Amino acid sequence: MEKKRVLFVSQEISPFLTKTEVSNFTRRIAQSTQEEGKEIRVFMPRYGVINERRHQLHEVIRLSGLNLSIDDQDHPLIIKVASVAAARMQVYFIDNDDFFKRKKILHEEDGACCADNDERSMFFVRGVLETVKKLGWQPDLIHCNGWFSGMMALYIKHFYKKDPHFKETKVVYNLFNEGFDQPLDPRFHEKLKFDGFPKAVLEKSKETDFISFTKLILEHCDGVTVAEPNLDPALRAIFDEASILKQDYINEEHEAKAFSAFFDRVLDASVVTN
Repeated sequence: MEKKRVLFVSQEISPFLTKTEVSNFTRRIAQSTQEEGKEIRVFMPRYGVINERRHQLHEVIRLSGLNLSIDDQDHPLIIKVASVAAARMQVYFIDNDDFFKRKKILHEEDGACCADNDERSMFFVRGVLETVKKLGWQPDLIHCNGWFSGMMALYIKHFYKKDPHFKETKVVYNLFNEGFDQPLDPRFHEKLKFDGFPKAVLEKSKETDFISFTKLILEHCDGVTVAEPNLDPALRAIFDEASILKQDYINEEHEAKAFSAFFDRVLDASVVTN
């Protein structure tokens, strides 16, 4: 039987950044999913704070060079890769000087969210999808970790809806308490309009606070999981109301088999209501 393919997309992954709930979880679940017999690929942004020499990142020339248009501006896509020897897996990095060269992750030095985080996220998720196409690797399921990866659901269900490479791909979003406390750019919906998103999505994307953004993402997912034991009440309410396949928090000692089994449930579901 052919192995099921799971694409892990995360805003952070250990050991490339300071350990956080998102980075630690993504590292664990990607590794355990591979050990459970599934084929995986792993992607994250190549933030400027990542030490390329220490982690031995190198550019993959055959995958780089494509220009992606975000808000009617072209940005070159650069792909890098590094290995996590202990986990026997590779991590691909989405890079671009306009979005990721700066020495920060998602916040400025004063604590404010980067003003272009919406465009950075759009570039990131599109860069991931274009790269797996170049790899000739068709994911059966995409597991999104961290809000920065959430727009993947929008692009799979709309922008890439007619792309045969992703016609059967399911999307699962993993809820973390970490979000953003300042709204995204008020022009966010205009940028989605440039990418041809339908009116219904554009209307809902005018509300750019974290909770509204999360609701919009989950409306386009096939499943939702919970990564933390004490989920924020507002996120808990969204989780409880979601009409998609759901998996609540699982203790770390049991999460490997539980997540692998949940991915199977999502993939085996004949009809999932979004």
